[in-house]
Amino acid sequence: MSKITEKVGALAEPVVREEGCSLWDVEYIREAGSWYLRLYIDKEGGVSIDDCERISRRMDPILDEADPIPDSYVFEVGSAGAERQLKRPEDFEQFMGSEVELKLYQPRDGKKLYVGSLAAYDNGDVSLKVGKEEIRFAKAQIAQVKLHVTF
Repeated sequence: MSKITEKVGALAEPVVREEGCSLWDVEYIREAGSWYLRLYIDKEGGVSIDDCERISRRMDPILDEADPIPDSYVFEVGSAGAERQLKRPEDFEQFMGSEVELKLYQPRDGKKLYVGSLAAYDNGDVSLKVGKEEIRFAKAQIAQVKLHVTF
């Protein structure tokens, strides 16, 4: 799966950049019996539906020609969103000090979900400041880290 997302990311990166956006993530997943290829984009000031449409229209012929996925799939381009998932070291660096939601595979102290300020990132390990306490989580414990927005 990762080879497909890497190949599509390499194809999409220049197009997304030319459109004034940045490529946040590429996802290739199966949902409700269908395969979905999704590009998540970001832009200073926010992503518009027009940004998504322009990139989608430009990527269609590129994907058809490169044919990185032999089976049929649904192609979508969307915003990374306010509650975007943090995956790469640079994602964590960019949002250091921001409020995040961290989900664990197994409960720790009876909880699988922690919300706090992103305090540190070290080779996959994440530290959160929760209240006055700083809690460190090992990479192997962490199922997901995403930005947390309080409405």
